[in-house]
Amino acid sequence: MDPLVVVAKLQKVLQQNLQRIGDAMITGGVDNMEKYQYMLGQARAYQYALQEISNLLKQKEQENEQGNVIDIGKGSSKT
Repeated sequence: MDPLVVVAKLQKVLQQNLQRIGDAMITGGVDNMEKYQYMLGQARAYQYALQEISNLLKQKEQENEQGNVIDIGKGSSKT
């Protein structure tokens, strides 16, 4: 399977989970402060993961423009 397909699917799952948590928090699915803090922590973790994936993809695009190729599957660059 193409690594970019895997990354896209992972992003989709993370975004869906983030949306689910946000919806639950907005619609009153939180009945105590501990649950709120837990869900807030989950949301932040999903946001952080999505941002890191985005940063890696931007870095890949920038390096490709410079003539370098990054193998996402191995995480190393080739020139």
